[in-house]
Amino acid sequence: MDTLFLSRLQFAVTAMFHFLFVPLTLGLGWLTAWFETRYVLSGDERWLALTRFWGKLFLINFALGVVTGITMEFQIGMNWAAYSRYVGDIFGAPLAIEAMAAFFLESTFIAVWAFGWERVSRKAHAAAMWIVAFATNMSALWILLANGWMQHPVGYVLRNGRAEMTDFGALLANPYGWIEFFHTVFAGWVIAGFFVMGVSAWHLLRRNQEELFKKSFGAGAVFALASSLLVAAVGDMSAVNAAKNQPAKFAAMESVWETRAAAPYTLLAFPSLKGEGNAVEALKVPYALSLMAFHSPSAEVKGLYDFLPQDRPPVLPVFLSFRGMVALGALFILLSAAGTWLWRKDQLGKYPWFLKLLVFVIPLPYVAIQLGWIVTEMGRQPWVVYGLMRTAEGVSSTVPPSHVMLSLAGFVFFYSVLGAVDLWLLAKYARKGMV
Repeated sequence: MDTLFLSRLQFAVTAMFHFLFVPLTLGLGWLTAWFETRYVLSGDERWLALTRFWGKLFLINFALGVVTGITMEFQIGMNWAAYSRYVGDIFGAPLAIEAMAAFFLESTFIAVWAFGWERVSRKAHAAAMWIVAFATNMSALWILLANGWMQHPVGYVLRNGRAEMTDFGALLANPYGWIEFFHTVFAGWVIAGFFVMGVSAWHLLRRNQEELFKKSFGAGAVFALASSLLVAAVGDMSAVNAAKNQPAKFAAMESVWETRAAAPYTLLAFPSLKGEGNAVEALKVPYALSLMAFHSPSAEVKGLYDFLPQDRPPVLPVFLSFRGMVALGALFILLSAAGTWLWRKDQLGKYPWFLKLLVFVIPLPYVAIQLGWIVTEMGRQPWVVYGLMRTAEGVSSTVPPSHVMLSLAGFVFFYSVLGAVDLWLLAKYARKGMV
């Protein structure tokens, strides 16, 4: 195992672990702010109980997200020195704004919210959580705009062997970054909705504070349904964007090998494990792939044969991750729609099997969002900056494999402990109920 492989593995491990905590924060902050606003407007203590319960779980998750996010920027400088020099002029602005504006804003007002009970007015306290929810989502915006530049570089010039920014407005308006932002944020909201539904379902099955948990179940169900539909809409835009700007990625997502106009969509397909092409290819829907890729039945869709083998992403993991993500997204729409309907009809108690199912479904949105990032990042390979810099060119050439292996082992151990603590705390306080 060389430095390149180990550095890629380490970044994948730390990034994916960090993203176990970020998505719940993106959505649960809005729901907590909504519960507290209902309390402020009505004076009903039941909404206060909901605010304290879900706010406590938000704080636990928020703390772990901050801790796991700090190390990622350090390892970019240590393991990816050539990449850091290449993109430093581009990344400096959005990452500085993220730290100085969004992160400081959320950190300040989360302290106001956590320690401001009975010290500030009810309206000011509720406003603090709205600011936290807004700031956490804006923090994601600046990071994803930077990532969007890696996917589709704009507003730059190559000078002295590095990319230098010439148009900050182009980076801000980069459609690739905005589509990534909305896709990621809405997926995080789905996680929060199903988390609230699942925990509420657990208590409803045990008849714990049923009136309160019916309220939170309803809020989670409606939030999950709206977010799932938004993810589907932005997901379509994301696929169109990939077909236009990263055709090799789109071809890998659908395991398309031959370029053709009026391309059909293959319902049953599976890439060959022995080489190029598909081992299974059946049930084709005429014109459907061209419609999906470019919203035109006659559009040409590029196949993987148009790209040199060294310029193709790894097809099997990208293909399976994309199909898995889409299947889970459809499942989330169905489950959240059913949950919303049963809640509105006040029939949740008649279907205990459905409540049990929602408890076990809690991890699935996390799986879906990880699959989405596999598609995004592995689908971009072999480029670390698409079309400009290969991943192999960005690694720190002076760092020996043994050093990366040692730090990787340390991260795995440290993060495993943090993950266990987080799960234990979330489970402990989620089971405890509203006391």
